[in-house]
Amino acid sequence: MIDAARLDAIVREAGRIAHDMWPGAGHALDTWEKGPNNPVCAADLAVDAFLKRELGALLPAAGWLSEETADDFTRLGKHLIWLVDPIDGTRDFIRGRSGWAVSVALISGGRPLIGSLAAPARGEFWHAIAGRGSWRNGERLVASARQDFPGARVPTDALPKEDRDLAIVDKPNSIALRAAMVAANEADLLATLRWGWEWDIGAAALIAREAGAATTDAFGRPLAYNKRDPRAFGLLISAPGIHGHAVDRLADRAKAIAG
Repeated sequence: MIDAARLDAIVREAGRIAHDMWPGAGHALDTWEKGPNNPVCAADLAVDAFLKRELGALLPAAGWLSEETADDFTRLGKHLIWLVDPIDGTRDFIRGRSGWAVSVALISGGRPLIGSLAAPARGEFWHAIAGRGSWRNGERLVASARQDFPGARVPTDALPKEDRDLAIVDKPNSIALRAAMVAANEADLLATLRWGWEWDIGAAALIAREAGAATTDAFGRPLAYNKRDPRAFGLLISAPGIHGHAVDRLADRAKAIAG
């Protein structure tokens, strides 16, 4: 069995490394764009290198899939892989805002086994173990139990006209933190209608699921990990009582966008 205490220490230290480079703490930072509207910074690479070294030493047999590392398809033959986003919410990080997190998940047989989020700018550390629950700063999480779809709390900047029966709550840039808000009963629903990456969601989806939330893609299908193409269309995390309503609400839009 993996040394869970050692894993927590590694993820916390990764968060500290990022925080020590965060402009919100007064530090200068090198930034550039990997592609159009796709920012990256020196902290992304520093945290990625640290985690690759330390997690590799912790579990040498595991494969590796990270936003900031070239994909090595030998991972497909591994039962265990590390799934890493060194800084999820890079835009908030670069702008000195607190809505970012270091995201680490251990995937076993295509399913998340352990998930951790370090969000030091918010004073938060989240983690979950499959079948054993999820926690924030040592407090057991219980997800939203909302039954009524109208009025559901959504972390977003704005709502389309057809969704204005919902309620807006604060939105961190990190999608992982938005998913975790459902786990912490600070939101009832998180929905995206775009292609996203496994490393964005692996840890947070486990944290939400272990808190009792429903977790699927935008079509209501189970999430899978360590695929050759490490993407999924949309993420839908919600109180179980409104999940079917959310799938129905999004169905036509999801089909139109995903094809």
